[in-house]
Amino acid sequence: MIGDPISASKSPVIHRFWLERLAIAGTYGREQVKRGELADYLARRRPNSSWCGANVTMPLKLDAVTLADEVTDRAVAAGAANILVPQGDRLVAGNSDVGAVMLLLAQLHEAGRSMDQVTLFGNGGAARAVLVACRSVGLTNVVIHARDMARATKLAVEFGLRHAPRPIDAEVEGSGIINATPLGMQGNDCLNCDVAGLDEKGWVFDLVSAPARTRLIEAAQARGLTTVDGIDMLVEQAAASFALFFKAPPPRQHDDQLFAMLRA
Repeated sequence: MIGDPISASKSPVIHRFWLERLAIAGTYGREQVKRGELADYLARRRPNSSWCGANVTMPLKLDAVTLADEVTDRAVAAGAANILVPQGDRLVAGNSDVGAVMLLLAQLHEAGRSMDQVTLFGNGGAARAVLVACRSVGLTNVVIHARDMARATKLAVEFGLRHAPRPIDAEVEGSGIINATPLGMQGNDCLNCDVAGLDEKGWVFDLVSAPARTRLIEAAQARGLTTVDGIDMLVEQAAASFALFFKAPPPRQHDDQLFAMLRA
């Protein structure tokens, strides 16, 4: 795992847990890599035949696309990559965030949650991945709430959204909220935790994983709404990454133990 900051990442815990259960002689670490250092980092890693690749987090997701030799369709659509994997002499950039969001949205739908109108907090790389996932599962009624209205407007036009963006603290209406910003992360305030306008069968999906129980999640649970937290997201995107890195599916039969450890 590479990015900046990186110290709070739980990804090493997840991958090491699976490696131990499968008795695979591999390792998964984390390294702080600043934006201007990514090209040099990759140049040093690529000649190493034992290097399986890396997950990429903020602020490197956009740069990972431009520095790769090949880019998957989902990474192209999202304009961001959260995984880099060597394949022969070529480096492939992918996006397992999109598939993770698609899976978790499908689970909400199967549980009978309302999907009429979705509010998306954010306009960065994570928000782009969410929009790709929403479009892939047929959720077209999405309203962006953001601090940077110019970037949000550009994103809304690019994805053909029917509603103009709104300020991050504007009243939320409809079925569900997806938070694709760092707001609510340790050290960052939640600028809009008002869930009073959501449907009774509404839901909140917060991509923040540290802490897992954010103020937004707490507000949703206090109203009796269904919640999906950043730990759910982290494990699902890690599962797809693990299979690419180590050429084996993760042992999901141990999920209860893994989730208990991650949320402790």
